[in-house]
Amino acid sequence: MNEFTDAVQLFSKVANSLETKSISLDSYLEEMVVKKCGSDLAYADNRKDAKEKYGLDFWKGIEPDKLKKGNITKRLWYSESQQFPDFLFKVKKEEKYIGGSLLELKDSKGGSIASFNSTIPTKFKSLEEIDVINGNDLVSRIATIKDGELAIDKHYRKFERRCFYLVRTHRGSKKVKISIVDGSFFETVPKEHLFYQMFLNVLRSHLETKEIIIPGETLKKVKETLSHITDQNIIAGSQIIEKASVRPRLRIMAEVHTEGNPHNNRFYPEITEGSFNLILESSNETKRLIKELRGRIPNIAVFSINHKRNGEHIVFQYSRETRLNRFQ
Repeated sequence: MNEFTDAVQLFSKVANSLETKSISLDSYLEEMVVKKCGSDLAYADNRKDAKEKYGLDFWKGIEPDKLKKGNITKRLWYSESQQFPDFLFKVKKEEKYIGGSLLELKDSKGGSIASFNSTIPTKFKSLEEIDVINGNDLVSRIATIKDGELAIDKHYRKFERRCFYLVRTHRGSKKVKISIVDGSFFETVPKEHLFYQMFLNVLRSHLETKEIIIPGETLKKVKETLSHITDQNIIAGSQIIEKASVRPRLRIMAEVHTEGNPHNNRFYPEITEGSFNLILESSNETKRLIKELRGRIPNIAVFSINHKRNGEHIVFQYSRETRLNRFQ
């Protein structure tokens, strides 16, 4: 068992279902996750559709008293919370926590990846960070109930969970591509540096627009000061301003650069149309998965792509056409 176990499980089950035609590349992304991994989920945002459309009773086996104790009212049992993320997998524990991965869905009719409207995509996020992003602890409360005794540990909410993104482009066309993308593909710059640079860019734009010239030494001190703005938990939190009748809150959003889009034909032609892919950061652990996945999935190709901003990533690709093994 490894840090990619949740993504590998989802990829294997969906790929085999594509082979048997019980799922297609045009199926709802939510359907793929719920039908293939529903019993392994610690959080599902749309529990209403999970039950009514896909036959998953998210609370099966959970005593109502536990829901009441966790402050999960009946109104929340089968609803769509519209919280971040779309799904969390249950944690496992050996010597330390494993799994518990975050999964966010991104679906688009065009070739671009849909914008991230809640947060900046990263390799890891903890429940503590998720609570701040959402402005409440609903996701944590539900995950805690589903994870049961494994959630008692004091490190549970601080545990850094691997982030994955289930991305589809060209939905409904012959050009369709679907990938489970490791958050490392998007986090090419540490988020702490990203936030500081974002605020610095905003300042520079204001100075330019207003034609204000700041002495070099002063600007250097401003840069040093802004470099301390690195904590997304603080940035995304509601702020109390003296005498203000509202509490302003910054909502972090992000758009994917073309070079950070694995479905972009110009930069990553190896990701072919009509394919389902698992894209992981290259490591010894990733490479050890090759034999395992080849044994699980028919018609799988394994190869590497060079991320233009973040180095080598390994791609496990399923398609109906038999492909040559391009992994070196």
